[in-house]
Amino acid sequence: MMRIRTVLNDLVPEALGVTDSHDHLFFRSAMIPGQELDDEASAIAEVRAFADAGGQAIVQWTPHGLDRRAGLLPGISTATGVSIVAATGLHRREHYPDGYVDKVRDQLAEIFVRELTDGIGDTAVRAGLIKVAGGFHVLDAHAELVMRAAAEAHHATNAPIAVHHELGSAADAVLDLLVDTLGVHPGAVILGHLNRFPDHRVHLELAERGAWLAFDGPSRANNATDPRLTECLAALIDAGYADRLLLGGDTTTARARSTAEGPGMPYLLTHLRPRITRYFGADVADAVFRNNPARAFATDWRA
Repeated sequence: MMRIRTVLNDLVPEALGVTDSHDHLFFRSAMIPGQELDDEASAIAEVRAFADAGGQAIVQWTPHGLDRRAGLLPGISTATGVSIVAATGLHRREHYPDGYVDKVRDQLAEIFVRELTDGIGDTAVRAGLIKVAGGFHVLDAHAELVMRAAAEAHHATNAPIAVHHELGSAADAVLDLLVDTLGVHPGAVILGHLNRFPDHRVHLELAERGAWLAFDGPSRANNATDPRLTECLAALIDAGYADRLLLGGDTTTARARSTAEGPGMPYLLTHLRPRITRYFGADVADAVFRNNPARAFATDWRA
C-alpha cells in the first residue's frame, strides 16, 4: 500500500496536503560557515509562518551528516500541525568536513537503509526519502558512489530518491545511471533545481523519461530562480506534464528565512501559488502543491 513516511508516522498520500516539496529546517554545511540553520525556535517560527499561509507539509532534503536535528522534528511537527518528511542520503563531498566522507563511504547503503527503516542516529525518526547530488554537467566519482548506494537502498526499501543538481545540470546523466543502469523506476526519481538550468528542451526530455521535475530555490539570492520559472513551467504544462511538477523553497541559510532577510518558506504560498493560479489555473496550482507531492513522495514501503 502506498504511504508517505513522515517523522511521526506513515500517511496515506491524500493526507499530505499543501506541500513545500524541497526545503530545510536544519542544515549545516562546511561551504557556508556562519549561516547554519540550527536554531529550534527559528525553525518552529518558520514552520508556523508556512502553516499560516496554508502549508500542511514540508519535505526536508537535509541528508546524513549535515545536522538534520532529527530528534527535534517530531516535536516541531506536533507543535505546528505540519507534516515533515526527513531525508537520508549524502550531499556533495564539499559540504562535509575533511575526512568525513571517507569514513562512511563503504557503509553508505547500510546507513541509508537503517535510517529509512529503523531511525536516524539514536532516534526512532525514520527518513522518507534518499537525497543525493550530481556534479556540474557530469557525475564525478563521489556522485556515482553515492548514487549506487542510493539505488541499493531504494531496491531494499522502495524509498524515493531526490537529486540535487549543480546549477541544474547533469540531470540526464543522473537518469542514465539511476534508471538505465541501476534499475530505479523513473517515477521514484525527483530531479531538483531544474530552474537553475532553464532549457525547455532539456526539461521536456527529462519529463518524457518519467521522472519528477522539481523547481526549487526562490530563497536563493545568488541564483536567478524566479524570472524564468513561469516560462519553464509553461513549456512543460503546454506539453501535458503538469502532473510531473513540484515546487520547493530550498532555504539553506539563516539569512534566507522569512524572519531575517529572505522570503522564507511562506513565499511559495503567498507569492508563487497565486501567480501559478493566475497564469495556469487552480487545477495546475493544486497539482503542483498538493496532488503531485502526494504521488512523488509516496511508495509501497518494503520495511
